[in-house]
Amino acid sequence: MTKLTKRTVEALKIEVKDYFVWDSQIAGFGVRVMPSGAKTYQAQYRKGGRTRRVSLGRHGKITAEQARKLAQEVMGSVAKGDNPAEKISQHRRAPTVAALCDRFFEQHVLQNCKPSTQGEYRRAIELFIKPTIGAFKTVDVERKDIADLHQKHRDKPYQANRTLGVLSKMFNLAEIWGLRPDGSNPCRHVPKYREMKRERFLSNVELQRLGATLAEIDADGSESPFVVAAFRLLILTGCRLGEIQTLRWDYITPKGMELPDTKTGARRIPLPKAARAVLDSLESPEGNPYIIAGKLEGSHVTDLQHPWRRIRDRAGLPGVRIHDLRHTYASNAVSGGMPIQMVGKLLGHSQIQTTMRYAHLADDPVNRAAEENAARLSEALSSGRNDRPRLRVIG
Repeated sequence: MTKLTKRTVEALKIEVKDYFVWDSQIAGFGVRVMPSGAKTYQAQYRKGGRTRRVSLGRHGKITAEQARKLAQEVMGSVAKGDNPAEKISQHRRAPTVAALCDRFFEQHVLQNCKPSTQGEYRRAIELFIKPTIGAFKTVDVERKDIADLHQKHRDKPYQANRTLGVLSKMFNLAEIWGLRPDGSNPCRHVPKYREMKRERFLSNVELQRLGATLAEIDADGSESPFVVAAFRLLILTGCRLGEIQTLRWDYITPKGMELPDTKTGARRIPLPKAARAVLDSLESPEGNPYIIAGKLEGSHVTDLQHPWRRIRDRAGLPGVRIHDLRHTYASNAVSGGMPIQMVGKLLGHSQIQTTMRYAHLADDPVNRAAEENAARLSEALSSGRNDRPRLRVIG
């Protein structure tokens, strides 16, 4: 045994087998000499009847004095009852974020989320989370790592915020599964980016253009009649795309559309006469349960985005999304004086706050009424002024 210093460690010879040299001043502090020439500082102790060893660092990467201080810290923690070698072993076996993502998707997303949500989660995981922090140990992820990931995608604020939401849920479950300490979610206090909500809805003139375009397409057959019917139903019912796309004939009852599963659970959607007329115009292929029948037997149309782009361009409505048809339904209802709570029920909103985005449109009929009333009053005032006798000056 000798005091380990830079000189004594560098003087140690390379042998066929690895061997240890222990320090003469600190019990359990030594250096391991490998046949490859690598020399690694070690801290050795006994715990639970077993000899445990902790690697402190490679000679050349750290100095003998730095390794000596680390050895003293290890021995101090052992004296307090800790087992640093076991902690290191546990950390080495700890799952990575990529493994956490897989478990999260299999045990939570697939069991609790609808297919459309599953697709959004998978996209966030595969495109944004795994490539950035997938190799990190789950227990090692800190708030700055999440903030860096979020900031990396600042040019896509909506996607950045959705990814942050996925991460937050995932790390909450990591605590429940015992993979992180309670209350350690690294997403906490990472601020979301401000999102500009798109409130695009069609004016009466635009609706007329769209209606004329759909009629032309119906006549020339450039799109499937089921595709044309889908867009008419979206406008007339205010439904979500998936609700119409997967609508089945057995969901249609005298009371309306009885949907067993929507974004907010099972719900009944009113089916006005105009919408029923659209359904009556369709001839469903035999044996196909879907109203918006696809080309394959027994299937529904799976892609309405491409047909919509062709239709909107033909109608002179560039940039209008399919979801804007739902906005149009809601905006017309509110502008027509329908109570905001009733609009929320028609749209299937679970929270009134979601419907409140249209609340400002309720001012439209009020403003129109105010304008009409003021115009009548102004006319009365003007006529009164004109009828007043004029004084003549005689001089």
